Amino acid sequence: MNTTTYHPFLSEEARETYLAFYDEMARQWPIPSETMMVPTAYGQTFVRVSGPVDAPPLVLLHGAGSTSLVWRFNIETLAQHHRTYAIDSLINTGCVGRSIYTRPITNGDESSAWLNDVFNHLGLANNISLLGASYGGWIASQYALRHVDRLHRAVWVAPAGTVLPFGEEYLHRSMSLYMSPSPETFKDFFSWTLNDFLRKQPEMLDAIVDEFVLTMQSFVPPNPQEVPTLTILSDAELQRITTPTLFLIGENDVVFSASAASAIERLHTVAPQIATYLVPDAGHDVLIAQTELVNQKISDFLIK
Repeated sequence: MNTTTYHPFLSEEARETYLAFYDEMARQWPIPSETMMVPTAYGQTFVRVSGPVDAPPLVLLHGAGSTSLVWRFNIETLAQHHRTYAIDSLINTGCVGRSIYTRPITNGDESSAWLNDVFNHLGLANNISLLGASYGGWIASQYALRHVDRLHRAVWVAPAGTVLPFGEEYLHRSMSLYMSPSPETFKDFFSWTLNDFLRKQPEMLDAIVDEFVLTMQSFVPPNPQEVPTLTILSDAELQRITTPTLFLIGENDVVFSASAASAIERLHTVAPQIATYLVPDAGHDVLIAQTELVNQKISDFLIK
């Protein structure tokens, strides 16, 4: 793979501007942390570590287009009883933080191999809890299918694909972000997907849009042929999930082809071993729209 000295950024100036913004956002991390770059077969993975050194490990996987810093609203609760490892994704469609991919990750086998490299370098053995949101939830589900021996517990927060496919309206609106980019398009998209959060904090819309614009202006756009297809797990695959798992989704999530309640109904029918929780007054913004409730539900599940 041919790369520049500023890869995966569009230019050296874009790199400097974005990383300055990233470092400013990192100052909002509410508890002590240390950071490291972890070498893998797919590139350098940036990890932010918090929590007691001798606590059991909890790995955090964010959604597409975001970074490990999304966990700053949840980390105080999650790190009380765990040594947390918040990862900047190395998958191209989510690689907008400090990680540097040098080889595309194109499927579930490769995403799981990448995580194994990270875990091995960090010295994590076979008692790992894995928490993934949206795209990160899909990555977590793929890992659970392949490496159940290494997992202790798992939480899927509104996992992209996995249980339900994306809805047509979501696909149309998300495509418009790139086909017809404008502040109005961006505001319309985020007002729709983050509706519950923005009803409580409407002043945050401009900051969300500004961050998205900076991201688009900073990084090389993903090649659709070099990113995984977010597949739906078959009934048989869901039944193979033996790691104690919690599926958590906001009742108003608009990303999927059917209602959040339909996703829970499917799991109850075909994979009742997977625990579920429908979060009220939240959509795909569940981590920030109902932070206190979600933090408690996740923490209770992980430490029981």
